[in-house]
Amino acid sequence: MNNSTKKWYALYTKAGCEKKVANFLLRKNIESYCPLVHQEIGRKKIMLEPLFNNFVFVQITDNEIYQFPLGGNIVNFVYWLGKPAVIQNEEISVMKRFLNEYINVKLEKMPFGIEGKVRVAGSAIADNANMVFVKDNTVKIALPSLGYMMLAETAHSTTTIYTASSQSYSVNGKYQFAI
Repeated sequence: MNNSTKKWYALYTKAGCEKKVANFLLRKNIESYCPLVHQEIGRKKIMLEPLFNNFVFVQITDNEIYQFPLGGNIVNFVYWLGKPAVIQNEEISVMKRFLNEYINVKLEKMPFGIEGKVRVAGSAIADNANMVFVKDNTVKIALPSLGYMMLAETAHSTTTIYTASSQSYSVNGKYQFAI
């Protein structure tokens, strides 16, 4: 693999410093992503808060890992099997699009062993994204690299799943996926 190819990695930050780390990386011209969600504080105040506690995603090459500015509010890279964990490009795209399309997005730990792919028609969710689950008014999408699922309430009062002979499904003409 080419060491000059940029990949997404998860950084572990000090508690409550996700937005500070994202701003620091922006000032250093390092591409990063800190997913933010609207959170109500009190009756009238709405703030943007990080979706992932203690995580900021950064896109760098393998060589840049060793010169990366750790310290301060950045604790370290998130490791998996002794190496910095690589987050799939598709999962970052799905997160961005899911947050643009839905409000009141929350995270849930993903049950072990969930696998699947989804094809989405005319939606903000990318083609070949990870498994989409739809029940009543809730849409969930799996992020297996991170071990989480994003979930959101839809505006539709009912969700209809149409079964076809090839076992592909369509939800409100928006989501099409196969199991």
